[in-house]
Amino acid sequence: MLDRSEASSRQRGWGVVAVVVVVVVVVVVVVVVVVAVVVVVVLVVVVVAIAVVVVVVVVVVVVEVVVVVVVAIVTVVVVVEVVVVVAVVVVVVVVVAVVVVVEVVVVVVVVEVAVVIVVVVVVVVVVGVVVVVVVVGGVVVVEVVLIGIVVVEVVVVDVVVVLVVVVVVLVVVVVVVVVVVVVVVMYGYTSRLYLFIQATRSSLALWTVSYPPSSFVTC
Repeated sequence: MLDRSEASSRQRGWGVVAVVVVVVVVVVVVVVVVVAVVVVVVLVVVVVAIAVVVVVVVVVVVVEVVVVVVVAIVTVVVVVEVVVVVAVVVVVVVVVAVVVVVEVVVVVVVVEVAVVIVVVVVVVVVVGVVVVVVVVGGVVVVEVVLIGIVVVEVVVVDVVVVLVVVVVVLVVVVVVVVVVVVVVVMYGYTSRLYLFIQATRSSLALWTVSYPPSSFVTC
């Protein structure tokens, strides 16, 4: 009778263990699927962020090239205008010099005109160089700032997503371990209690058979 009870108890114990193992396997499969989905989402976010960075860089480079071309065209126009003005001034100076070659004042006028021309040319060149440097420097600074902002945002999002995934996985693993430990402990205590009850019943039955109540009745 004790052997049958112990066999029944063992069968129930193995059934509980099988159920626990199935539950643990299902939980592990769910955790793996969730982690895989999160990893895929993170990869998609990274790819999209890289595409955005590439598009921003291409747009900035195109804008920079357009600005440089426009500045070059403006510089060429200014140089042409300066050349025309210089040519006109030279023609005027030559005509005046030929007409009043004898006068000393002509020499002074020519010198003054030459000084004015040199000053005008220097001012135009300096202004053109300053404009080009300022425009190109501003475009480069804007490009660097945009790229820095996009890279910082991508890194922050990736770090936050990875931390969230790690925390979720750790929590799930801790919960699964705690559940398994509790089930195993409860199963041990339940099996011992069941065997103790069966042994107590068997002992009482043997006591009753060996010493029936009628044997304690006095005559």
